Amino acid sequence: MKPLLEVKNLKKYFPIYGGVFSRVVANVKAVDDVSFSILDGETLSLVGESGSGKTTCGKSILRLYNATSGSVLFDGQDVMAMQGERLRKMRRQMQLIFQDPYGSLNPRLPVGEIIGEPLVVHNLATAKEREEQVMEIMEIVGLRPEYLHRYPHEFSGGQRQRIGIARALILQPKFIVCDEPVSALDVSIQSQVINLLQDLQEKFKLTYLFVAHDMAVVRHMSTRVAVMYLGKIVELAPGEELFTNPMHPYTKALLDAVPIPDPEKKKQRSLLEGDIPSPINPPRGCRFHTRCEYFARNKFPCQEGNYDLVDVGGGHFTACPYVK
Repeated sequence: MKPLLEVKNLKKYFPIYGGVFSRVVANVKAVDDVSFSILDGETLSLVGESGSGKTTCGKSILRLYNATSGSVLFDGQDVMAMQGERLRKMRRQMQLIFQDPYGSLNPRLPVGEIIGEPLVVHNLATAKEREEQVMEIMEIVGLRPEYLHRYPHEFSGGQRQRIGIARALILQPKFIVCDEPVSALDVSIQSQVINLLQDLQEKFKLTYLFVAHDMAVVRHMSTRVAVMYLGKIVELAPGEELFTNPMHPYTKALLDAVPIPDPEKKKQRSLLEGDIPSPINPPRGCRFHTRCEYFARNKFPCQEGNYDLVDVGGGHFTACPYVK
């Protein structure tokens, strides 16, 4: 199958200014040479610790951030080369569900206007048609149509996230970046929203880039999983394959951190030590070697060379050649 989205060598650096003349003295390398593709109708989850560059990667794909370099092909078209009306039309096909279900909603607008605003921006419907479409999409995401004139503060966190989902769906997009859409919700509400996203994906034939750090949620949601560390993807594999046969030490540490809901069951844990290094001056060679127990124990030459993804078969890619 031809990929719906192809990301090639994507980089996003944020400049740091200093000195009397405010010159660029360094760069925060938030996303550093990332490549992957997403097939039509699948869910690729992007996981990693806070500060690994997951959200920046998603927003760079959508052109909410202008990438430093690299290319993004959506349905065969180069998103990075688009400008003006061409980019405006493309945005109808690519939408975003924000992490914060309250901060992403305008507190001064009623829900009907919030959900229908994309139709106004793209001039796609009359006032009457807009209200009908808004009420229809509200029912689809589990909100009552009579809530149309209520304000965001009158809703619970789960309901506000449904409003955000409805706003993303109103333009009938093909691709949605879900930026940790359940991390701010209660556990019981998380399962409802996850099931809703899966139902919507099947109903509307959607393709997701699912940004998350909760590995239990990722396992339930994903077709494939990409593990990101300090601006780079260190492992990429089909969902169940990654959970049953992780090959990168960082992936193993993330999975070991997932709690087991059985007090009598014990397992060997390889817990991460230390903080994630600064993206301003990342470690040479393998970026994970400063926290890697295998490097500390075996003294592999991880400080030298480049550690790009290598295909180990079955669609499984890893950036670590030493641990199998």
